[in-house]
Amino acid sequence: MSLPIRTLGPQESRVVLALREMAHTETTRTEIASLLGGTLKAADHVIESLRRKGWLERAAWGKYLLIPPEQGPDVLGNSNLLALASHVLQPYYFGFATAAAHYGLTTQARNVIYVVALEERRERRVHDSRVFTVKQTAKKFFGFSEVDVLGYKVMMSDREKTSIDCIDHPAFAGGVGESATILATAARRYDWDKTMDYIDRIGAGALARRFGWLCDYVKAEMPLSVRARLEVIARKSRKTWLGAPPERKIPDAIGYDEAWRVLVNVPRAELRGSAGLGQRKTIKRSI
Repeated sequence: MSLPIRTLGPQESRVVLALREMAHTETTRTEIASLLGGTLKAADHVIESLRRKGWLERAAWGKYLLIPPEQGPDVLGNSNLLALASHVLQPYYFGFATAAAHYGLTTQARNVIYVVALEERRERRVHDSRVFTVKQTAKKFFGFSEVDVLGYKVMMSDREKTSIDCIDHPAFAGGVGESATILATAARRYDWDKTMDYIDRIGAGALARRFGWLCDYVKAEMPLSVRARLEVIARKSRKTWLGAPPERKIPDAIGYDEAWRVLVNVPRAELRGSAGLGQRKTIKRSI
């Protein structure tokens, strides 16, 4: 099956070439009208044509993404989902399973894009993906920065904050087992001081206990100085649980850990794949 070819008429070329010359990856209805030197109504006709031909993708009302020539001559109907989802609301950052996938911390493929924000928004769809907004408190709304995703700049939590968020809310990571895998993979490249600064800033003893237990379980190579700081924060909570609430009886759950005072109410099978996964692998050289 042959795909339609992306072509450009004179007015369309004027818009695309101008946006490329200015290194713009996004544009607006008003900017396109200005580039054409015409009215908004005239711009709408060119925008409609550029969208039909695969050069523009609508991100929000009056806002569009430019699909660059590097994506090839064919009208593929597939654009940067994160760039589109970034227009849902401001301020925001992509986190949880979405950020974990960006950094290669998980191999699970999902059709949900997690946008973290200070307010709630109804779920919406971008092509075949669901965009789910996770409302975060102002105290936890940090640990993210601008990253490049296929030529577009979006806000993304860093490795350390991604793994902490996933432990704090495992449901948005694929469950406790997947959160443990994300932590184990991230910990191999951790900035441990930054991680502890984040946990200290959140200041939740229960989170510190869960984080400590999971680090031990995956055998993350945590420095002793970091462990000492973590234990101080953990004392803010007498005890806590990981997984289902204590009143729910989970078959073959791991049970209570005295060291971190955590009831691990998670089936052993769910965490089996992450056991010891945080250890750095060394390659033995043959002599």
